[in-house]
Amino acid sequence: MPDTFRAFVLERQDGGVEAAIRDVSLDELPQGDVLVSVAYSSLNYKDGLAVMGRGKVVRDYPMVPGIDLAGTVVESKSSKWRSGDEVILTGWGMGESHWGGFGQLARVDGDWLVRLPRGMTACQAMALGSAGFTAMLALTALEAHNLRPDSGQVVVTGAAGGLGSLAVALLARRGYKTVASTGRPETHDYLRSLGASDILDRNVLAAAPTRPMESGRWAGAIDTVGGASLAGLLRTMKERGSIAVCGNAGGVDVQTTVLPFILRGVTLIGIESARVPLRDRQIAWDRLAEEVPMGLLEHVARVVPLREVASLSEEILDGRIRGRIVVDLHASG
Repeated sequence: MPDTFRAFVLERQDGGVEAAIRDVSLDELPQGDVLVSVAYSSLNYKDGLAVMGRGKVVRDYPMVPGIDLAGTVVESKSSKWRSGDEVILTGWGMGESHWGGFGQLARVDGDWLVRLPRGMTACQAMALGSAGFTAMLALTALEAHNLRPDSGQVVVTGAAGGLGSLAVALLARRGYKTVASTGRPETHDYLRSLGASDILDRNVLAAAPTRPMESGRWAGAIDTVGGASLAGLLRTMKERGSIAVCGNAGGVDVQTTVLPFILRGVTLIGIESARVPLRDRQIAWDRLAEEVPMGLLEHVARVVPLREVASLSEEILDGRIRGRIVVDLHASG
């Protein structure tokens, strides 16, 4: 094994953050009982915040960002893993408090890893990544609250983004009447190709309220936006409808009343995906392997080399990325 590897490293510099791809020595890696050769990672909204030095995502420097990775175990002191095992890691503070997936090697805690499902490649796993994993958790939570395909329309906010795209695809493939909410007209055909039965302009949900409750439209919702869009969802849920909340790109403040909860029995479900217990993680990943047509991921994701991470980070924060970005750690250039 070589003594150095390539990684995208963030450093504190003159009160700001400097990002560079450089050679890193094995000795610089943080502690952990499993060493993974990273094949692919993915670019998420949180990664964009880290790379651009926004949002106080990174808790210590230097830091290798990347909240996701997929690769192969090369060394293990854990009884759970051995050399040659193909694994996935999402969450657990990767890219925030622990060096993440934007390096060709990662030393991690073996308890954070899940096994790559049979029939899924590392590249496909990262086309799903935290976004697909979170979308599956959201769908599972809604179904645990009695959402069924015959319950009525289910709306996804931020539908053209990575999480939103995969949520639309998952819902549609399970037979739900899926409405995609977006403010990007150029993505309408793309969203319909994922299975959206209708498109809703995001301004409809985000509009200033004229009354605390409006006509009930939605049996369920997956909200990746928060803010005014979430408030709009609460006002327009059907009786006993449920909302799975898993994002805050539109803001963290929600102006609402108790009326949707006490008059319609609306349920608001928080989806936390970073520290999900191992058993539930593996179940979600195995279900993704069973229910997501792997060919669909080629339509949802594009693969880029590590050198494009910096420019794409700005784009993802500006809402200009459609679908998913997979980072190939060994691509040339």
